[in-house]
Amino acid sequence: MTEQDPLSALGGLEGLLRQAQQIQQQLADAQHEAAAHVVEGHAGGGAVRVAVTGDFEFRSVHIDPGAVDPAEVDMLEDLVLAALHDAVSQVRALNQEAMGAFGDLAGGLAGGLPGLGGMPGLPGPGEDPELPEGGGQGPA
Repeated sequence: MTEQDPLSALGGLEGLLRQAQQIQQQLADAQHEAAAHVVEGHAGGGAVRVAVTGDFEFRSVHIDPGAVDPAEVDMLEDLVLAALHDAVSQVRALNQEAMGAFGDLAGGLAGGLPGLGGMPGLPGPGEDPELPEGGGQGPA
């Protein structure tokens, strides 16, 4: 049997740690790039628009005055919710594109290991940032 020099094993570990740090930096760069983008979700043919950054910071909501009918507040609420869903969907696509292979790797790890959430700025397994507590419905 051949004995391995303990110091050479440490050198291999050092190289592995260096690679992990490089990957971590590349991941942080990709997240920063995605966070810098602003996407706009639409509903009602553009009557309701929501702007959100790549790290899920909602910037603005625009409601066309023609969409406001005091008798149909429920419909306006549904349009705002639909625009939010559209914006969140676009941010997810943006983050997936920015993360490239890292997104596949991280998503697979987070989804396969209990207790690990998603990537920073992305929902973890079973989490849905699209719906607030109670599924987005107000009191009945």
